[in-house]
Amino acid sequence: MSVRTRFAILGFIVSAPLMAAAVTITENSSVTGNASIIGAISKGSGTFVIDHPLDPQNKLLYHSFVESPDVKNIYDGVATLDEDGEAVVELPLYFFALNRDARYLVSPMSGAMPNLYLSFPANRSFFGGAIRFGIAGGIPGGEVSWQVSGIRHDTFIRAFPIVVEVDKSDDALLKPGECIYEPLCE
Repeated sequence: MSVRTRFAILGFIVSAPLMAAAVTITENSSVTGNASIIGAISKGSGTFVIDHPLDPQNKLLYHSFVESPDVKNIYDGVATLDEDGEAVVELPLYFFALNRDARYLVSPMSGAMPNLYLSFPANRSFFGGAIRFGIAGGIPGGEVSWQVSGIRHDTFIRAFPIVVEVDKSDDALLKPGECIYEPLCE
């Protein structure tokens, strides 16, 4: 059985045997609709662009991607502390299947809370299997902003890890002496 792939070039659909190949696009391009990439995407910079929510008829809004040498997932929210100045935050059930090395940030939003701390790290609850972490030491009824990040360790990223630093070579994206942004080579 031959595996084939289809791709479009200048409006034509091309079907070809699936093999390792590189496609270089040197002009601006646009995709209308969904695009899926099974693998990694490498870029010099990246943004999303949407119609500006305050003036959609006349403006666009650009936001940059969050970049890191780690393959991070970020979860965040706001919690209201109970009468004891504590809160329990629930994370998605897949948190531990997707992440390792959790990191926590908690910031008070409704006044100084110098005694605010993580009372227990994310763990699986005995009741219902929920994944929760605890916040304590705050003002009763106060609000806190929280963020948890984790490093991906799912099967895909373990099979295809991101290599952060790569030497330029004949087999790499660029050969020695070549630069993505030419003024850097001068």
